[in-house]
Amino acid sequence: MWPFTRSAAAKVENRADVVSVSDPEFLAFFGVNGATLPTVTVDSALTVPAVQAAVAFLSRTMATLPLHAYRTTDTGAKKLGGKIGMVVHDAPNDNQDSFKFRQYFWQQVFTGGRGLAWIERAPQGVEALWPMDPTKTVIKRSGLKVTYEYGNQVYDAADVIDVPYMLKPDGLGHYGPVNLAAKAIQLALSMNDYGSNFFAGGGVPPLALTGPLPAGDEALKRAKAEIKRAIDSAKQKGEPVFPIPAGYTLAPVGLDPAKGQMIEARRFQVEEIARAWQLPPVFLQDLTRATFSNAEQQDLHLVKHLIGQWAKAFEGECNLKMFGRTTRSRYVEHNLDGLLRGDFVSRMNGYAQAIQNSIRTPDEVRQLENLPAMGEDAAKLHIQGATVPLGSQNMGAQENPATPPANDNTNQDGAAAA
Repeated sequence: MWPFTRSAAAKVENRADVVSVSDPEFLAFFGVNGATLPTVTVDSALTVPAVQAAVAFLSRTMATLPLHAYRTTDTGAKKLGGKIGMVVHDAPNDNQDSFKFRQYFWQQVFTGGRGLAWIERAPQGVEALWPMDPTKTVIKRSGLKVTYEYGNQVYDAADVIDVPYMLKPDGLGHYGPVNLAAKAIQLALSMNDYGSNFFAGGGVPPLALTGPLPAGDEALKRAKAEIKRAIDSAKQKGEPVFPIPAGYTLAPVGLDPAKGQMIEARRFQVEEIARAWQLPPVFLQDLTRATFSNAEQQDLHLVKHLIGQWAKAFEGECNLKMFGRTTRSRYVEHNLDGLLRGDFVSRMNGYAQAIQNSIRTPDEVRQLENLPAMGEDAAKLHIQGATVPLGSQNMGAQENPATPPANDNTNQDGAAAA
């Protein structure tokens, strides 16, 4: 055994020509230096198809949900019209309709991680909702008071609708999904770049020329240039064979995409990005494990565990900031029924059960299908049996029929039949 003392080890470790495994240049040579990976921003992240699909799908879905303002009355909830109804349902401001406003709002939530909107008030109540750019807004806290500085104006927290993706411990800063999923997006960007470069080179990987190398830098450059011209000429002519000098061989450097499992890795990145936005993969067009039955169940999962939660977050902010803590009679609410409609047969069966069990009136069902109301009886609750309106005189007629049924198992004189 070679004698290896502590002093000898110290001398080796202190040598200037020893390369540490953490040396950035050493790692970069083998392509494993983290600093060489592409920088992730919102703009670069959106160039990954799975990220773009997640943000577009979620923002459009949230913008499509019907949103109404209601007032609680003794006879149930009543939709509000007037200015508040127009701001909530039709056009939040003079420049945007409801879809465009909410789509922009949710795009900020599902990219940078925060959606902001200022409430313009008039003596009569809420006048308009105006979107704010979260990247240009500074949020500050003074004591227990929170303010939003935007466009040389300072707005009180009570006048700003604020929906963060995830708050930091200080309650002011936030995390965004692009930032939280930066490593997964980085890998997807790297694979996109590698695939583009590989196929842009005609599918030819980097090659190493082996053999008796010519002496001198100039001779080596000429040999390399000749090999490159031979490869380019073969690609242009569509010939699979090209000559190289005698005694030399070409060997690929690195792994080709198939051996590197590039297809499997790219598919896995879709699943990773789906996890980051908490979406079932089927909504990112990944049908690898989808079947006819579980795809429908993923619809229910989407509404129950994602869309419904974000809808509640937006409703809570609107109700608190637009109507105040003490107002209980007015509120805004999304209608999620449209996302749970299902196919035509399932929908009709559900409607039939709702009518027959006095859960919905026929007119309410017709309204859900965008059909006109059918009159007084259709506006009443019905119950299974003769399926007549509750409280109708027809019910008494059915309970005490004026004439006996055609066959009641009795003779003409009333005696029981043998």
